[in-house]
Amino acid sequence: DGTDHPLIIKVASIPVSRLQVYFIDNDDYFTRKGIECDENGNTFTDNGERAIFFARGVLETVKKLRWTPDIIHCQGWMSAIVPLYVKEAYKDEPCFRDCKIVSSLYDAKIEGTIGEDFKKCLAFGNINEDSLGNYNENFDFKELEKLAIDFSDGIIEMDTDIMPELKTYAQEKKKPYLPYPGEDFLESYKAFYNTL
Repeated sequence: DGTDHPLIIKVASIPVSRLQVYFIDNDDYFTRKGIECDENGNTFTDNGERAIFFARGVLETVKKLRWTPDIIHCQGWMSAIVPLYVKEAYKDEPCFRDCKIVSSLYDAKIEGTIGEDFKKCLAFGNINEDSLGNYNENFDFKELEKLAIDFSDGIIEMDTDIMPELKTYAQEKKKPYLPYPGEDFLESYKAFYNTL
C-alpha cells in the first residue's frame, strides 16, 4: 500500500555447528501469537502483505549480504511468494541467476483469503496484475500454493495427507517431484537437490 515497514534482522548462532541463523522481524506483522489466525480462529486479513514483506525481506537480505544460494527451499505458505519473486522480479540479480527453488507441500488446510487486493499488492518489478491472470481474483491459500508450484524447480511432499488437488496440480507440471520421503528425509533431500 506504499507504506514503509521497517525490516529488522536478528542474527543468532548455534555454537556446536557454527551455524548462523537470521530472523526477519517487523513489529507490525510478526508480534502476534498466531501465525495465520488469531486466538478465535479468524484468519488475519493481512496475511498476504505479511508473506510479501517476508519474501522481499529475505531476498533483499540475501542480496545485501552478497550470498549466492544454490538452492532455496521454501517451506510453508509464508514463503510461497519467494519462487515468483526469484524467477521474475529478481531474475537479473547475479546472486539468484543460477539458483534453484524447491517448494514443500504440506497438509495445512487454512481457510479464507490472504487479503484484499492481493494481486495488486504482489506487483513488484515486472510482476503486475496482468502477469498474474492465471490465478483466481479471490486469492486463497490454495491459490498461493499453486503460485509456488508454478515458479519452483522442484516440489517435495512434506506429509502423507497433501491436498489431492494440489498434489495433482504439482504432478501435472512435470517438474521434479519427491513424494513424502518419511521421517528420515536427509538422504532423500540430498539426492533430490542433486537432480536439480
